[in-house]
Amino acid sequence: MEYRNLTEEEIIVLKNNDCISDSWNNILVKNNFLPNNIKRVVFNGDIKLGLFSETLTNYQNIERHSGLYDSTISNCEISDNVFVSKVGILSNYTIGTNTIINNINSLVVSELNSFGIGSEIEILNEGGGRELPLIPELSSQLAYIVVNYKHDTELQKCLKEMCNEQKDKYLSEKGTIGTNVQIINVKEITNVNVKDSTKIINATLLKNGTILSNNISPTYIGENVVAKTFIIQSGAKVDSSVNLENCLVGESTFLGKQYSAENSAFSSNCEGYHGEACSIFAGPYTVTHHKSTLLIASYFSFYNAGSGSNQSNHMYKLGPIHQGMLERGSKAGSFSYMLLPCKVGPFSVIIGKHFNNFDASDFPFSYINEEDGKSVLTPAMNLFTVGTKRDTEKWASRDKRLSADKLDKISFDLFSPFIVGRMLKASEILGKLYSDTPKEIEYVKYKGLHIPRLLLKICKKYYDLGIKAAISEYIANKIDIDDFNSLLPVVEEINNSDSTSDPEKWLDIGGLFISESNWKTIRDQITSKKISTVTQVNKEFGKSEKFYNDFSWKWYCTLIKQTFSQDSNVTIESMIKILEDCIKNKIKLLNMILKDAEKEFDSNSKIGYGTDGDETVKNLDFNNVRGSFEENKFVIQLKGEIEKTKANINKINELLNNEQNHLIN
Repeated sequence: MEYRNLTEEEIIVLKNNDCISDSWNNILVKNNFLPNNIKRVVFNGDIKLGLFSETLTNYQNIERHSGLYDSTISNCEISDNVFVSKVGILSNYTIGTNTIINNINSLVVSELNSFGIGSEIEILNEGGGRELPLIPELSSQLAYIVVNYKHDTELQKCLKEMCNEQKDKYLSEKGTIGTNVQIINVKEITNVNVKDSTKIINATLLKNGTILSNNISPTYIGENVVAKTFIIQSGAKVDSSVNLENCLVGESTFLGKQYSAENSAFSSNCEGYHGEACSIFAGPYTVTHHKSTLLIASYFSFYNAGSGSNQSNHMYKLGPIHQGMLERGSKAGSFSYMLLPCKVGPFSVIIGKHFNNFDASDFPFSYINEEDGKSVLTPAMNLFTVGTKRDTEKWASRDKRLSADKLDKISFDLFSPFIVGRMLKASEILGKLYSDTPKEIEYVKYKGLHIPRLLLKICKKYYDLGIKAAISEYIANKIDIDDFNSLLPVVEEINNSDSTSDPEKWLDIGGLFISESNWKTIRDQITSKKISTVTQVNKEFGKSEKFYNDFSWKWYCTLIKQTFSQDSNVTIESMIKILEDCIKNKIKLLNMILKDAEKEFDSNSKIGYGTDGDETVKNLDFNNVRGSFEENKFVIQLKGEIEKTKANINKINELLNNEQNHLIN
């Protein structure tokens, strides 16, 4: 778009509108420019102005005609149909169309800077060493390998080069405010880039940062927010006196209600209210809603923090240099406590105050209780709770990200090779501990944990039950029982699998399940410079997400052959037995979950209902508030799944027996 100098007539109009300029020759305008809607403005430096012909509507549905009013503007390029009013100083910005900037003390770029990009935040280890550079395309996967793979110096060198390129790319003396932005009633914004469709309403201070946003997934910064050195990704909402310093806020993450965080990274779909965070890596769906809850120096993923739960990162030796790893699906009970370093396995629950360092990562679905100063592990018990099943089904439906190109790649599969691989290992460990432990021993000590000897055998059986239920689910997903023709292709895939070695190890990289060999391929592509940009790294993880079902099925083929074929090929006849065994175990698992759900409707759950009434009133009050067990939506769904699974046994038997008879004839 071509610009021209102001005409003498336009300068006269501006002067009559009480406008001032240090040099009218430094103001360039578009053709058809009209100065009527520019009043009481002081212009300094180089200015470019668009056309102010349309009316804009702010977040309160108040209409204002575009134009510039009661402001001081220095070295700015302002596009068409922008409303700027009562801005103490607006300096060094390019402003997109249809943007409203109203009642701001200062909105300035003060010096050459990168708007928070390239700034390093100290996460996981408060003492440093795991620094994470802030960049716009920082996915949970990229952050995970930057932070957790410091041992791989060759990889780290390549990743650092990529991140530095991002910093150089955005280095500028001038900031950007995108199209359809609303910045209203803000005290100070310094050195901040603001992308399209962002709303910044009643914030206090934003300094040294980048706010990503778009019209599909707009970002909101609200009342009394203070943020220094940050990147806030699209769809995020930061509101209600939140205080951030050196932080990443991921896509569609909500922070509010006086939440405070420093040197922390929040991946997508996190929620933080009331409490505080220090040096944490919050993977996808990390949730903390309560006051006096502290998350510190730890990695979390699909995590739920109970009220008052916290960790201590100081053993009063060399300082706060320890870290915690709470893997996918972990929960902390109210006022639980852990003395770091600690590691918690997937879908486990921490209850009580733990002053011992422990590593429970070998045992998913466990309870970790404090008893008489000991950290007591009850393996596998969380596998059968209604909460675990409900959690794993709700996460996918609660993905608030609207953009088609999502940064974080997330796997929701409960019985992934990563989880089932851990269950296999846990079963093996418990079996060995059981055979090696004398009967007079009450507790077996394992990596800082105490496991009751009497639970070793039964908990191993629970893991084995879960593994078979997982196999049942995968085979059922592979064959469409309602449109079943032949099992032979599935049997052939299983028989063609590699059974000469154990099923491959899988990883959970920032919320994405990925095989170890797949990750090594990506790693080698990075270090060989075949992948040389952040965008390319994210795309490679995207491919892993896209082909997850294919990769995981191959893993299951190896597992099925090793578990059931005894080094010979699986036959149609043996497949019938495999399916019967696995489906029966799945039904057992579902019935145990159903039994756990029934506890939510027992007499203990009715305590506090029916105030001032008798037992009849209590039951009536409970039913009117909570409903009945039989009518509960989740219970109905669970019963339906059980009945469908039962029906599948007969259907599979009939179909497979017909196929077997056909082969014999």
